Amino acid sequence: MEKVHFIGAGPGDPELITIKGKKLIDQADVIIYAGSLVNPAVLAGRKKDAEVHDSAYMNLDEVMDVMISAAKAGKKVVRVHTGDPSIYGAIREQMVRLDAEGIDYDVIPGVSSFCASAAAVKKEFTLPSVSQTVIITRMEGRTPMPDGEKLKDLAKHHASMCIFLSVGFMDELTKTLLEAGYAPDCPMAVVYKASWPEQKILYGTVSDMAEKVKENKIEKTAMTMVGGFLGDKFELSKLYDSHFTTGYRKGTD
Repeated sequence: MEKVHFIGAGPGDPELITIKGKKLIDQADVIIYAGSLVNPAVLAGRKKDAEVHDSAYMNLDEVMDVMISAAKAGKKVVRVHTGDPSIYGAIREQMVRLDAEGIDYDVIPGVSSFCASAAAVKKEFTLPSVSQTVIITRMEGRTPMPDGEKLKDLAKHHASMCIFLSVGFMDELTKTLLEAGYAPDCPMAVVYKASWPEQKILYGTVSDMAEKVKENKIEKTAMTMVGGFLGDKFELSKLYDSHFTTGYRKGTD
């Protein structure tokens, strides 16, 4: 019986998949990939006779039937998710099914879209004196948010925030941020399809981002970021401060 490999395909650019993930895809007999989000280019080096399934058109039972039967038949199976599969990847429910069947599996991490979005805007989430915390969340939709995790609760921390799957609710999102105490001029950025050729970046503030999103007709596949880290005021880090002693060098007086 073969092991199943869950692979993070990265945010879109086919060169941002890990070497390990790419090798496993190229060796696979059966590939199940999230076609609505994963760039098909990451499958370009697959074997000519590889069996390919787009999970955008499949439900969980159909995905698992393919995965389980192939693994039991001794075929190398890869399950390819967008970004990093540990974030909104819905992989746990698949793992539970594999556990029940006694099928081994592993997870190959990938570059998440929140990391690719920070790279696109050339910013750092954790700036000294600004924020040392990153909150990854989403607006409540068909999937309810647990108690204490609604955006209005998390926004009160004023940490660096990455809001997935929510650009279509920008009016409500920005209204919630304002109610949670964000200043109207707090910087925001929306990155559409980070790292793809069609990537688009919108810069704005909590007060005007909803209008900019409408003007640019961005309704999905975008990362929303908000916080002071998008601004230009911060303190220098202690890591490279010449006066700061570390385990590798002695600081100057």
